[in-house]
Amino acid sequence: MMSCTVNNGQPLAPAPEPVSVPWWSFGKTVLAATALTLVRDGLVALDEPVAQGPFTLRQLLRHEAGLADYGELAQYHAAVARHETAWPAEEMLQRLDAARLRYAPGSGWGYSNVGYLYIAQLIERVTGLGLEEALIQRALAPLDVVQVRLAKVPGDLQGLAPAYDPAWVYHGLLLGPLQQAVTFLDRLLSGHLLPDQLLTEMQALRQLGGPIPGRPWVSAGYGLGVMSGAVAGGLHLCGHTGGGPGSVVAVYRATDGEHSASCGAFLQGGVDGDVEATVVRDLRLALGSLQ
Repeated sequence: MMSCTVNNGQPLAPAPEPVSVPWWSFGKTVLAATALTLVRDGLVALDEPVAQGPFTLRQLLRHEAGLADYGELAQYHAAVARHETAWPAEEMLQRLDAARLRYAPGSGWGYSNVGYLYIAQLIERVTGLGLEEALIQRALAPLDVVQVRLAKVPGDLQGLAPAYDPAWVYHGLLLGPLQQAVTFLDRLLSGHLLPDQLLTEMQALRQLGGPIPGRPWVSAGYGLGVMSGAVAGGLHLCGHTGGGPGSVVAVYRATDGEHSASCGAFLQGGVDGDVEATVVRDLRLALGSLQ
């Protein structure tokens, strides 16, 4: 499944019948955008400590807070494989010893879903809303993305992973049509939600290295809820890849001179490199069609 949008919102082809798919870690981009609307509105600050520890919102968003990740726990993987109900968040944090930072905030980098759980909690606390309502009100609806919701029970993943408890995604698992994810990213990065200064902050990267085996990246980095980097041929991408039981998704935007394109791909049974390669191919085709 693929979807592309070119030049700020024009579909490259007629949209297919909408089918909801799990957005997996592309949801981090939605969470980040929502958190940045709180910064925009003066409700929180990027560089002040948050309630859960001696780290800032910026450090949480860029995975620089020193937190561990529950993906490190063998018992987590075993429980998911056995189709168990997700542990309560507090139990997960205790099992992980999440209060013990793995490095001083800001001094290192480590991908952490726990950090995004803390961001989700911050959004709920500041807005006084449940997470789904806050994401809709502050980020999704303003960009006219209206067919997205949080998965709540295993049946929400339909035939993809019918026994998987979406509560294992502790920061929330968004479900929606792939085209809606592409639309969200395209409109977000085109400046329809955040002021230019915050968009610049969002895309300011911590560089993470060079080529990644099996994936299309020549260089890669992480911003505020976005993965970004260059692929062969000099094309620069910004968006996010994600995956979970049985499927992977990637949604990215690229610009080439005065033209831009945003594309997404969703694959059942694939891996990160497969879905990213599909998006890179489609972005090149989309941008090439505008020349």
